[in-house]
Amino acid sequence: MTFNPQFARIGEILVHEGVATEDQVKEALVKQGNFNLKIGETLRKLGYITEQDLLHALYLQLEYEVVHEDELLDLDSEIVKLIPEPFAVENRVIAIKEDADAVIVAMTDPENIVIQDHLKKILNRPVRPVLIGDSILTDTLERYYKSIRTTSQMEDAVGNFEFVAVDEEENEITIDSKKDVDAPVVKLVNLIITEAIKSNTTDIHIEPLSKETKVRFRIDGALREVMSPPIGLHTGIVSLIKVMSKLNIAERRLPQDGHISLKTSIKSVDVRVSIVPTVTGEKVVMRLLDKGEFGFSLTTLGFNKRDHEIFGKWLRRPYGITIVSGPTGSGKSTTLHAALKEIKNVETNIVTVEDPVEYRLDGITQIETNAKIDLTFGRALRSVLRQDPDIVLIGEIRDEETADIAIKFSLTGHLVFTTLHANDATSTITRMLDIGIPPYLVASSLNLVMAQRLLRLICPHCKTDYQPTDQELNDAGITKDEAKKIKFKHGSGCVHCDNTGYSGRTGIFEMLEVSPAIRKLIFESANQDTIKIEALKNGMLTLHQSGMEKMRLGITTITEIIKFTVAEEL
Repeated sequence: MTFNPQFARIGEILVHEGVATEDQVKEALVKQGNFNLKIGETLRKLGYITEQDLLHALYLQLEYEVVHEDELLDLDSEIVKLIPEPFAVENRVIAIKEDADAVIVAMTDPENIVIQDHLKKILNRPVRPVLIGDSILTDTLERYYKSIRTTSQMEDAVGNFEFVAVDEEENEITIDSKKDVDAPVVKLVNLIITEAIKSNTTDIHIEPLSKETKVRFRIDGALREVMSPPIGLHTGIVSLIKVMSKLNIAERRLPQDGHISLKTSIKSVDVRVSIVPTVTGEKVVMRLLDKGEFGFSLTTLGFNKRDHEIFGKWLRRPYGITIVSGPTGSGKSTTLHAALKEIKNVETNIVTVEDPVEYRLDGITQIETNAKIDLTFGRALRSVLRQDPDIVLIGEIRDEETADIAIKFSLTGHLVFTTLHANDATSTITRMLDIGIPPYLVASSLNLVMAQRLLRLICPHCKTDYQPTDQELNDAGITKDEAKKIKFKHGSGCVHCDNTGYSGRTGIFEMLEVSPAIRKLIFESANQDTIKIEALKNGMLTLHQSGMEKMRLGITTITEIIKFTVAEEL
């Protein structure tokens, strides 16, 4: 007898398709009452089938068209918002397109006649249901209704957040949108910062163009445009941010820097504000620093076993300097704070001097510099020496004075951690010499120099094979013969990663251990190429090699390798 799925139960179809067994279906029948789910969802919850298995079975049974992820990447928001968000979320539906006869609505349960009747009344048009997976629908609803809230319904999307600006004497000045509900600028700034915090944004860019203001968030190291308010609101936006950060509202010709302490129901955030004049108006960049608990550890930052062992070895030395180098935003401070978190104990006095204090760590004395009251790095560090420290973290070596104090700390029995802006590990040594520190002091104090970068991770939901172009292979320093041995991957873009193909970041590291041979070269003022050749002989992996290793593992893309590393030949 021919099997006809249209007259079969969903369990029978799954068994017939070979994705579930009869015993699994019997178990699900027993347990579905506990889960209060249908048999298919119960099997999925038990881990016996995937969502795609269930969708295929429902397609065979009901013959409804199945919506795939790639069809949801570029929906028209005007069509999506035909269905109010509360109804869409509660009833698991989303309007995806319309034709001359009906609105096409994706539903997790297209057989539900009651929901279809409600949709016809809401839309005042016929409805053509199609089938969609529950997890895909959840991500799609969040993505599009969030966009609607932050653009079309911008003025209505204000939450009950309270901004707290801190003045020069650290007194709090409250700007509360609830008391000024008719002020569109207050609502807009509220919305921008609220959405940034929800999206784990590190920087907010508010830039005036000729006809509109562009607002971009830096997420996972890359800027994304999130909204374009009318240009007429730009002056008001900048003025409000100046008020909150206690800057001069009347001054529009000179750069200004300030900070805001924000207290919200989500978290407390310290915001560093930079305003510069441009030919089209003042541009604002705000860096968001989470004042909550520091959640990173060395094991989550991307260290492989070899790098972790090397870094861990130098963390536990009694004295000397470890320098972490890289550009702004490369994760230097995060790495060093994770290191302090790992080695702190009740027997050790750890003191940090930073500008600003980006992460709060219990059990560690943290000092924030303040140029307005002449609390510079140098002045703070001289006071730290009288605080009986065992370990000192210096936020950044910026000048000869700071570098000189750091070296004196290390030569008098202290372990010192610090950061420096440099391209790689060997150029970090050259930079120390350029600052004005004598070669013999650099050579005698350095333990480890580590350069690092942050590369974006491929989204696991849309990871797929990729064939790089000849230009990409050339830029990455990969020959065609080498390329044949590599399984290149990239993210095609999906609702989970906001169509970027990336989700999260990982570190790559270049570890230069200062061996006796390296120490001798530094003492002799050898150039950085000579030092690099010796370091490579000692087993150092360059940033490029470290990145290539993660690319071969399918963790990141060739695009990220080209963007953040250089294939060098010596």
